[in-house]
Amino acid sequence: MHKRLSMVLVSVLLVSFVLSACGGGGAASNVKVGMVTDMGGIDDKSFNATSWQGVEMAKKELGVQGDYLESQQQTDYAPNITQFVNQGYDLIVTVGFMLADDTAKFAAENPDVNFAIVDFAYDPPIDNVRGLVFATDEAAFLAGYAAAAGSKTGKVATFGGISIPTVTIFMVGFEKGVEYYNQQNGTNVEVLGWSTADNNGVFAGNFESTDDGRRIAEEFMSEGADIIMPVAGPVGLGTAQAVKEAGDAWDIGVDTDWTISVPDYKDVVFTSVMKNMDAAVFDSVKMVTEDGFGGFGGESYVGTLVNDGVGVGPIASGMVSSDVESAMDDIRQGIIDGTINTGWADYLSSLN
Repeated sequence: MHKRLSMVLVSVLLVSFVLSACGGGGAASNVKVGMVTDMGGIDDKSFNATSWQGVEMAKKELGVQGDYLESQQQTDYAPNITQFVNQGYDLIVTVGFMLADDTAKFAAENPDVNFAIVDFAYDPPIDNVRGLVFATDEAAFLAGYAAAAGSKTGKVATFGGISIPTVTIFMVGFEKGVEYYNQQNGTNVEVLGWSTADNNGVFAGNFESTDDGRRIAEEFMSEGADIIMPVAGPVGLGTAQAVKEAGDAWDIGVDTDWTISVPDYKDVVFTSVMKNMDAAVFDSVKMVTEDGFGGFGGESYVGTLVNDGVGVGPIASGMVSSDVESAMDDIRQGIIDGTINTGWADYLSSLN
């Protein structure tokens, strides 16, 4: 009888162990992940939404708990982070360059809490913070090359939400891609809205106003631009609407593939410059679940063309030739091996 009872107990323990290993009641289910958005909201069709997809993936695949707090203005950053800290969250993901100061402050005050910040990396690094940064100049360069090839008017345009590095990196890469097309093909396609040489461009001054996005797009189109890349979160939705109504222009999406994330405008999306923030956020959550909350050691994630952290979406059918697409494959490899310069490093050096 005692022997039989012991065997039953062993069987129960083995089943419990297997269930735990498969996620049923395992350590990952106790991990709490909180995400603090930047302005623009959780459904901005851009970097907030894409970052949240990474948390959602972790909830589904790893079994973690996850929630978010929206920031309507910059003064919301600190209270939102404070709320997650006070509620004992194990990983706090902050989304955007603008949250860098608050993230650093709270990370220093709470060394036992892990943080990950999208679009920023610290120098020197902070032990319990993982910076998630993306070489979007690489993908934007390819988009600029394609836009120059696809433009019928010989004028393309770009503008930003706010003049910060995570915005201007798109604009620099885009302009350099257009310039490279001109050099390779003896053309003179013009870029409106940004000049790397002059460190000067058009900015909406925010990431929220679709009216600003519409107004700026209409100004560009009146000057002859037929392909526009807004690097401005929801502001860019106003641009897409203006382009759609114009009927003879195209929009370039950023952060995500806009033919999927913004299906209402898929018919006017020329291509998209994508940074796969969802994958970077998911990877950071996974590290926390696997490493027993041991901290990131100041490590940063850098998304590039090599690791598919950045890329370009499909180009609208019929907008460029097969020769252009073939050339883009070669350019991609040239960027990877360093024989083609996207201009971003040179631009940063010029600011010092």
